Amino acid sequence: MNSSKITVANEQIQNHSGDGYLKFKLNRQTFGILSMKYTQEAIVIPVESITSMPNMPPCILGLMNWRSRIIWSIDLPEMLNLESLDTRLHQYNAIIIRVESVLLGLIVQEIIGTVRFMPDLIHSPVGQVASSLVPYLRGCVMQEKEILLLLDARAIVQSSILHND
Repeated sequence: MNSSKITVANEQIQNHSGDGYLKFKLNRQTFGILSMKYTQEAIVIPVESITSMPNMPPCILGLMNWRSRIIWSIDLPEMLNLESLDTRLHQYNAIIIRVESVLLGLIVQEIIGTVRFMPDLIHSPVGQVASSLVPYLRGCVMQEKEILLLLDARAIVQSSILHND
């Protein structure tokens, strides 16, 4: 079964100024953004394409094949101590990120598209969000009635949860 692909890089962006980010839903009420600098691709994959591995933390869903490379897939909401994904899903929304030579598949509730922000719109997350989220954030952006969490791809890849030897 082929995975359907959401094209991120070529999507028309209304506001052409500022840095590009991929916007997604972590759960029903929490939105996140990731810098396009770290985003390789956003894809939809069948649940059965992830092979679970024994004795892993709950946030590690297992291994998946992406472009003939085997990478770890992470339940991002679970990793961030948010409401985890619905286990009855038939497919996952995956964001493939690269930090230096490390690739990870971040599984999120929904991929929304791309947005642009000027750096001065990014504010400190301290006092805005749960303190457990702060180590994984570069900041947050206030947009209309929602707070967008600007995730730090490097902090996610280097998380002690993923390196529990």
